[in-house]
Amino acid sequence: MRRWRRGYKTGVGDGAELDIEQPEALVAYLRELGKLSPDEKVSVRVLAGGVSNKTVLLERPTGEAWVLKQALPKLRVKVDWFSDPSRISREAEALRWLPKLAPPYSFTPLVFEEPRHHLLAMQAVPHPHENWKAMLLAGRVEPIHVNQFARLLGRIHRESHGRREKLAVVFDDRTFFQTLRIEPYYEYAAARVPGAAPFVEILVNDTRARRLALVHGDYSPKNVLVREGRLVLLDHEVIHWGDPAFDVGFALTHLLSKGHHLREHRARFADAATYFWTQYRHALGDVPWSAGLEPFAVRHTLACLLARVAGRSPLEYLTDPEQVRQQRAAVELMAQPPEGVAQLVRRFLEMV
Repeated sequence: MRRWRRGYKTGVGDGAELDIEQPEALVAYLRELGKLSPDEKVSVRVLAGGVSNKTVLLERPTGEAWVLKQALPKLRVKVDWFSDPSRISREAEALRWLPKLAPPYSFTPLVFEEPRHHLLAMQAVPHPHENWKAMLLAGRVEPIHVNQFARLLGRIHRESHGRREKLAVVFDDRTFFQTLRIEPYYEYAAARVPGAAPFVEILVNDTRARRLALVHGDYSPKNVLVREGRLVLLDHEVIHWGDPAFDVGFALTHLLSKGHHLREHRARFADAATYFWTQYRHALGDVPWSAGLEPFAVRHTLACLLARVAGRSPLEYLTDPEQVRQQRAAVELMAQPPEGVAQLVRRFLEMV
């Protein structure tokens, strides 16, 4: 068993473990690093968030605010799920590169990285802001947000392809994509739902062979804040050089699953999903692999729809009956996948 699966001792000074959710220990360590002055009075608040990191907000007397993240070796889910916490360095690398590919205001600037404690700090998004997932679950489906979400992804994929000689090397390692997506989403779900196994196995093999663009790997509304009408993208620890269709399928899954859950807003989510695809394609442009992308996007959407009810991290807002319906619809559609995204959107939402 690898060392990070047993836990890790990183320590402050004498090797004791640093826990950033302990404010006094965190502040003392930041003073030791020289990131805070000895007499500086700061406010530290633990943030609720994802399953893979500890996250805190630190506010300084100057008005500057940082979000600090510390990667966990064992994720906070009901089943065992492990991933090397050194992935925090991959996220820091993403924060250095993404502003070169898309508008810098779409990302939170990196303040510093501290690999010894699997820790980074980034500038906090100023208030007021809202989480886009919460807005969508409240039925607030705004085309302007869907448009930005789609075009930002298309631009990342297009611009990264244009810099492939550099980025394919920097982001070549797909270890974190394997431990955070392929195994816990696709392979785990296929093991639990044998009827999906042949479809998923072929898709996984195809995905590993497709090395085309910079793939975010967690392109979800929960990782988007909305401030003054603009989207800010967060959480880049799964980023890698790979199959851009995965990002499309991952994003479409969240729109379709919310359309499934919020029946009274189903038509709006159906429109949002098809609009996302058309705007993404427009932003992507005519990169060499764009013409053959749609069938892969459909297949990844089906696999993600299954994974988010049968994988290690099921969507928390879906009820038990909704999970059953979503699994049944995804498996049935895998037998004869729709020809395109528009057909997939229509058929899935009719089936659930």
